[in-house]
Amino acid sequence: MNLHELVSQLIIDTKGSVSGGLFSLPTADSSLGVFAPELCLCATIVLLLFIRLFKGGSKVDLFWVMLIGTGLALVASSPWKHLGSHPPLPGSLAAVTRMEIFTGMLVYDPFTVYMRSVLIGFAFLFAVFTKLSGIPDREDGADIYTLVLGSTLGMCLMASANHLLMVFMAVEMASVPSYVLAGMLKGRRTGSEAALKYSVYGAGAAGVMLYGISLVAGLLNTAHLPTMAAQLAERLPGMPSGEIMVLALGGLLMMVGLAFKLSAVPFHFWCPDVFEGACAEVNAFLSIASKAAALALLVRVAIGFGAIPPVGIEPGSRSVAQQHAPNETVSLNHSNGGLFALADEGEEPTTASQSHTGHAEGGDEPNASAAAIDGLAASRTFMAKLIAFLAAITCTFGNLAAYGQTNIKRLLAYSTIAHAGYMMMSVAAFLVMAGDAPLQAQDAIAALAIYIATYVFMNLAAFAIVAFLRNAMHTEQIADYAGLIRRCPLTVICLSLTLFSLVGLPPLSGFIGKFAIFASLVDGYEVSVSAGHPAGFLMVLLVIGGMNTAISLFYYLRVVKVMTMEEEPADRPPFVYPEVSLQGAFVWLVTAPTLLLMLNWNVLSEWAHAATLYLLAAA
Repeated sequence: MNLHELVSQLIIDTKGSVSGGLFSLPTADSSLGVFAPELCLCATIVLLLFIRLFKGGSKVDLFWVMLIGTGLALVASSPWKHLGSHPPLPGSLAAVTRMEIFTGMLVYDPFTVYMRSVLIGFAFLFAVFTKLSGIPDREDGADIYTLVLGSTLGMCLMASANHLLMVFMAVEMASVPSYVLAGMLKGRRTGSEAALKYSVYGAGAAGVMLYGISLVAGLLNTAHLPTMAAQLAERLPGMPSGEIMVLALGGLLMMVGLAFKLSAVPFHFWCPDVFEGACAEVNAFLSIASKAAALALLVRVAIGFGAIPPVGIEPGSRSVAQQHAPNETVSLNHSNGGLFALADEGEEPTTASQSHTGHAEGGDEPNASAAAIDGLAASRTFMAKLIAFLAAITCTFGNLAAYGQTNIKRLLAYSTIAHAGYMMMSVAAFLVMAGDAPLQAQDAIAALAIYIATYVFMNLAAFAIVAFLRNAMHTEQIADYAGLIRRCPLTVICLSLTLFSLVGLPPLSGFIGKFAIFASLVDGYEVSVSAGHPAGFLMVLLVIGGMNTAISLFYYLRVVKVMTMEEEPADRPPFVYPEVSLQGAFVWLVTAPTLLLMLNWNVLSEWAHAATLYLLAAA
């Protein structure tokens, strides 16, 4: 490939077409075209900093800039368009299949659409939450909103990472602003201590993760995740024991970085201290957005080490095909990741409609070879058992440690750890089924997607109530919530519903997510039995998950008991908490899905299953 062809390929990859000059608008199937939500976040960050430069910038309420920017990013993502009941026609420019963008560094598929929509949608709600809680003020607004958007951008990249270097860069982009946010309250010693602990732990985890990435990339001669899967499938069955040890060590070191972001045991030490020292607003951001992005990245890495992704399309291929043959859209096989992977020879083009309709409409999707899938069996088994072990000890420790907490933020921190363990269970089930039943394996990730969506509203409602009560009562101790039912009954009802939903009691939305996760464990066990290699650890995981659900009821119920059954303390200073206000309306708004989602959760289920259509190639 000469220089002219290389430049032309880069231009087509970036903007979809070489026609119209370098500065023409990108096509809908180009790297820039599908990267529009992230570009909106970048533009909002630049605008916030630009306003900050001027003397009168402090007089501008930057909340509206943040709100409009995240709103435009959410519209650009358009999950209702790509994941709804009437998606774009197969083969059209707007149809989502699987496309590796920016020369294979990122991947654009329905899972990317779903996860970044969750992250950007949460950022929109977070902006409203912070406006109502009074943090940040106008002086700090530009700094804090910039940090939040920068971290959200990194999390969006985590959800679409397709290359080990992008994995590391995305994790750091999401983590570094979070360290600053943890200590954003000036003059507060506990906040400064929280930020210091968070950054020290994060730096250590990042270094360990980077070393693991270097081991894996050096062994496999590639850092492109789909190419890694192809290399592993070919070399793993006959790989010498020394190389297997290096591969296992590299995988374990990479898992340290992911476990840190998930606050999975034993890399959870930072979480309770950071949650207690930071304000409730930052806690909501860390417990929701950070966990969702880390779980999405865990899925991407699991596929890179243990499964074969489907054949996708190349950026610009649909635009070029429509220019030459409007009635027949051609998509090129794109399993090599452009400039950063090993090229596959002898591939024949397939139609985009075939690629798009594989699972949804019963079409023929390009199949992965049985030999490749079988070659990855050992890698899948190792990862499934490792993730299952981490999930079991994480949810168990989180629930047991929550018992003795007297601070509501520390209690919710351990609750966050426990829920990370529950959500990791579905990834273990996914890996067990990926080789023998890819469609059911994708359903396990759909269960994770459902849990994440319900978790957003549960945790946001909990931390919003904690923040509003802090403003009114100037305390975050559980004992000080005694008798709140007499002062603010509607708020106590909303917090009680949220806590019971976190337990997973029907008919609240938490039951939907937890039931979907546990069902995926049963499906994984049944598939493994049918395939002749029973994965008994999935049933053990199911029992542990059920027992932990019962255990968690007690410490959540203790908070409800304090608020509703105990007498108000005689020495409590008088306070006013206006329930009929914008704060109260926000609490009701984010609590409503917890209560009402059970009435019609089919839409969420459809979106979650649509999001996982192109994660795996058919066996």
